Amino acid sequence: MKPRRSFLIFHSFADIKDLIKVKPLPRLKKLGPDLSRNRDQDPPTDEAVFAKAMEGVAPIERDNCIRKTAQVTPLAEIREREDSEAMTKLKDLVRYGIGFNVADTPEYIEGTGYHVPQAIAKRLHRGDYSIEAHVDLHGYNVAAAREVFEEFLKWAVLNSKKGVLIVHGRGLCSPSEPVLKRKVEHWLTRSVWRKWVVAYCSARKCDGGAGATYVLLRGRPVSKSFKLGRWKASHRGKDESTI
Repeated sequence: MKPRRSFLIFHSFADIKDLIKVKPLPRLKKLGPDLSRNRDQDPPTDEAVFAKAMEGVAPIERDNCIRKTAQVTPLAEIREREDSEAMTKLKDLVRYGIGFNVADTPEYIEGTGYHVPQAIAKRLHRGDYSIEAHVDLHGYNVAAAREVFEEFLKWAVLNSKKGVLIVHGRGLCSPSEPVLKRKVEHWLTRSVWRKWVVAYCSARKCDGGAGATYVLLRGRPVSKSFKLGRWKASHRGKDESTI
């Protein structure tokens, strides 16, 4: 005995089969053009397609239009003009220092103290902070320069000087690297003075360029809680100019 189909199950394909037995499905029409007739014919060229698309199109009259002829500059003239401009800029740089930026050279140095944004060093180099005192270490050996350096910063702190300039030279006569310049950077970042430094950077050309360093000092040294970040959390949102 053939089992009865359950009414709880949907037999989609079985229903279609029964439907086809009763009434055959209509034949589907072909979609798109019938290309079988034109298989032996060559496709039309681009010119023929364009000509057919432009049938009946009349050109616009240009009697009342203003015609503008583009001027083409020869390549040789462009190169000659560029070379002339480059030579003029080079002469201005050599004679007057125009166009020279210390921050764009490998000799440029900068750094910041505890929890100080790097933008402070950029502002210091830009001249946003006034320079109130300076010291010249030219002619000293490392030991003597360290002593003068220490005495100068002690004097600057005791007299509430915030922006100072330390002239150390570029060290062009040194066999490998500028000795005093590297020592000054080391003293600012590795000695006890790192607690007093807000930021430092190479000076602008008018103040000695890469041969001198701007230093921005604090009013008091950094405490232990400051270094751990408690001060930063309690002062979050303050303007950086208050440092």
